[in-house]
Amino acid sequence: MKRFDLSEYWSAIISGDYPAISSFFLPEAHVYWHNTNECFTVDEFVRVNKVYPGLWKAEIQYEFRIGEFNEELVICAVRVFSEKRSFHCCSAIQLHGDLISVINEYWGEDGPPPEWRAEMKIGSPIE
Repeated sequence: MKRFDLSEYWSAIISGDYPAISSFFLPEAHVYWHNTNECFTVDEFVRVNKVYPGLWKAEIQYEFRIGEFNEELVICAVRVFSEKRSFHCCSAIQLHGDLISVINEYWGEDGPPPEWRAEMKIGSPIE
């Protein structure tokens, strides 16, 4: 059995390879976008990605795997960006065998710290 490859998964998302996106999922899988209170079936998730505006790139910044045998949890942070906008996506991808059964994702738009925190003059840039 081929092991789930996070890079291949994100490559399919970014390149718009919609048949490949579906092939990563169990038919009954669901994707949860908690920031916007949305739950998608696999077909709905593919449709959302088909119509999402703009050309995007992705950089996997962190990947961690927990589990063994037939169940595994992949935790990742991915920077998704275009020429005009940048986001970070944190995903908890539950695998059954080598296929996705559930994804819980949290999206945040990148930007400077809020003014109240900048005024405190604490912290420093990550990069």
